[in-house]
Amino acid sequence: MTLHLPPGSPVADLPWIITIGALDDEEEWEPLVCGPYERPHALALAQAVVADEDLMAVVEPLLPLADADAIRAEIELARSGQDIDTTATDLDAEEPLRTTPGRPPSEAEVRAGFARIAAKLTSGG
Repeated sequence: MTLHLPPGSPVADLPWIITIGALDDEEEWEPLVCGPYERPHALALAQAVVADEDLMAVVEPLLPLADADAIRAEIELARSGQDIDTTATDLDAEEPLRTTPGRPPSEAEVRAGFARIAAKLTSGG
């Protein structure tokens, strides 16, 4: 599952994480959370991991909030029920996702993405 974003959404430029867990509630193991990734990398990796497995992957933005007040503001926004103009979309939907990038990225591509994310986070942009 992931968020369908409208074209030009600033949320697409945020770092993204993948949470991978059991599809069946009877399996008892803690979900794995990994990332941050650039959104196309997160989508491709999640899809590649769950393609032939009985696993569920959730791809969601990671909010780089720099202080407690910013975190509190996001909590209030979440409590109010307001959304960031997104809708949930199933990775296994019959219609292809417009954001599905295709093949999983290589390790070098992911590491280059890590560097771009770190540069964004440390530059404030």
